[in-house]
Amino acid sequence: MATIQLAHSYFLRFDPKQWERGKPYPPLATLQVAAMLRRMGHEVALFDAMLAGGTGEFAAKLRCRPPPDLVLLYEDNFNFLTKMCLDRMREAACRMVADARATGARVLVAGSDASDRPQALLAAGADAVLTGEGIGALCELLERLRQEPDIGRADWVSGIHGVVSAATPVPEPTGVSPPDPRLSGEAAWDLVDMARYRRMWQERHGYFSLNMVASRGCPFRCSWCAKPIWGNHYRQRAAAEVAAEMAYLKQRFGPDHVWMADDIFGFRVDWLAEFARHLEALDARVPFTIQIRANMVSERMAAALRDAGCVEAWIGAESGSQRVLDAMTKDTTIEELVAARERLGANGIRVGFFIQLGYLGENLDDLLATRALVARAAPDEIGVSVSYPLPGTRFYEQVKARMGGKTHWEDSGDLAMMFRGEHDSAFYRAFRDLLHQQVELQARWNALLDGEREHRQPSAQAGPASPRRHPEVPLVAAAQDC
Repeated sequence: MATIQLAHSYFLRFDPKQWERGKPYPPLATLQVAAMLRRMGHEVALFDAMLAGGTGEFAAKLRCRPPPDLVLLYEDNFNFLTKMCLDRMREAACRMVADARATGARVLVAGSDASDRPQALLAAGADAVLTGEGIGALCELLERLRQEPDIGRADWVSGIHGVVSAATPVPEPTGVSPPDPRLSGEAAWDLVDMARYRRMWQERHGYFSLNMVASRGCPFRCSWCAKPIWGNHYRQRAAAEVAAEMAYLKQRFGPDHVWMADDIFGFRVDWLAEFARHLEALDARVPFTIQIRANMVSERMAAALRDAGCVEAWIGAESGSQRVLDAMTKDTTIEELVAARERLGANGIRVGFFIQLGYLGENLDDLLATRALVARAAPDEIGVSVSYPLPGTRFYEQVKARMGGKTHWEDSGDLAMMFRGEHDSAFYRAFRDLLHQQVELQARWNALLDGEREHRQPSAQAGPASPRRHPEVPLVAAAQDC
């Protein structure tokens, strides 16, 4: 049995946009690894960076007890911000690695940024970086340590597939292995300071939300989507197992809402119908939010999501230009985006669109087509970013010759173009703001329509959310002025 200090390096305080947003979630993948390590018989402690004040708290935790046998920085692969490899979080991870190495402990790191750029973590003092999901390599390293507790550091990490060390500076290809079955959906929830999470949610939003996943990975091949962890593999948990976890969270912690952090939730209508039946039998239903592809939202899928308790769905719309969507290999159409929004809205499910600006070759007509899509589909909310080239993607290979010294954002509010595109960062920030203003205006207009309808028919029940007519926003002229 080894004593293991588990940690991750996503500090909400280091990301001003997300700190202001105030929606923290426990590090789910890290907690799943903790549960697996416990099943293997190891003693596990957790440092949860999410609500910590800084890396000094981690150093203090290491000093207040005997050094562990192993410090493992295992990032939360379900937190999409870790896939963006933000500079501030990399700096935090390197500082944590150095502090851990100073105690004499062995140090391992796993996560998207570590898989993409292991050299920075190795230079900070890590014995090795585990590429991809890293579960197989981690288990093999722990077995070596069990058999030979005093093995030298170099011998300990040598000759294992998926391990990068100072002796093997060139990373192996990552993201090619399917999700490891040894990492089940079980999470070590008891390691979380749940009161602290609840307090922030209640203070900022008046309710409490927790996170879950029903699957790992995504089989689709969008050209800009980095997949250093699971590649194009996809593994779905049993519907009964996911329902049982929701029942546990509901009974133990009483969340008002659940964020399903899957890249794509549900996937099959029959799985969703089974999930809904188990939730009903267990009295486990909690309102939840998901991410889903537009071309999966059939009439049956929308109804099944409603029956299971889905209250909000986010769709990667990306662009209102079919030409741009085809260039991204999204395999969706504008009509599918509009239909998905209408079907979900008809079932009382709020809809958010993720919008991406500045993709290679996108021009002003394409941008205005995105504005037209937002006007036509009238999503309840949007999230706007610029195209973000990450290693391992076809998009990165297309634009890397145009990239300068900046390869990652400092934090999630950066919204900086990292390659020479059609317009500069200031233009896209202004266009983002205009799109948000359009959605806000549409929401106000719809609220006025609802108020007028209720005034005329005070006894009528409000119908499900759906797109409605709204005043046009003079975005064409505004965009040309940016």
